[in-house]
Amino acid sequence: MSEVLYERRGATAVVTMNRPEFRNAQNSAMTYALDTAFGRAVDDPEVKVIVLAGAGKHFSAGHDIGTPGRDVDVSFERKAVLWWDHVGREGGDQRFARESEVYLGMCRRWREIPKPVIAMVQGACVAGGLMLAWVCDLIVCSDDAFFSDPVVRMGIPGVEYFAHPWVLGPRAAKEFLFTGDRFDAAWALRHGMVNRVVSRESLESEVEALAARIAEMPQFGLALTKKAVNQAEDQMGMRAGMDSVFGLHHFAHAHNAEVSKDSLGGFDARSMKQAADGS
Repeated sequence: MSEVLYERRGATAVVTMNRPEFRNAQNSAMTYALDTAFGRAVDDPEVKVIVLAGAGKHFSAGHDIGTPGRDVDVSFERKAVLWWDHVGREGGDQRFARESEVYLGMCRRWREIPKPVIAMVQGACVAGGLMLAWVCDLIVCSDDAFFSDPVVRMGIPGVEYFAHPWVLGPRAAKEFLFTGDRFDAAWALRHGMVNRVVSRESLESEVEALAARIAEMPQFGLALTKKAVNQAEDQMGMRAGMDSVFGLHHFAHAHNAEVSKDSLGGFDARSMKQAADGS
């Protein structure tokens, strides 16, 4: 089964994460399948807008830290950064090489896609799932969507693509991270994380209508406008801020590896979910 599905609907390309049995947890195979699908949409002159979706009940539960398809020891073609392969490396060298490419590097690459990208979010959008949604230009979510970055429980200051202060503002970002709680769609809308909240039943039709509306604009104008807003964000310190926090992120991994049994502070997917559920 393909980790990612691709479908053309008129001027819209729908890219769907397709690991519903694992709540669309992102392994490296999915990362590169997403990159291939996005590249296909960029190269198709008939595609004006891209939609990123998740199959099943949830958009994405984050990075794959415990499914049978976890592939941390597998080499992949490096496209996002010019660095050596993580396979065969040890400790911080391995983690830094892999996460620079598969997580932070790929997200930055996708943020620069020259066509508008809409995230269509339902259910869980957690940790690494946030990264996938946040690189999109617009986020439309269903009223049952929830958002969380619980990795502070691991002693880690947020996911690798550290956009929190720019997406939420500093105080909401701190509440989001300090508590690790699940925040609902209404909270996300109130703090500007999402553009629209709609019913689960109307999510797909609402996103299709929005994509069609955007597709009426000239393609080059959309590309330049996207670049203009992204450049303004970077002038506000987003890229430099991410670089600085990426260092803290890996310092936290290294600290965990020294004082606990692994770089995740002894947590796995199950224990993280139990902690989030308060069980």
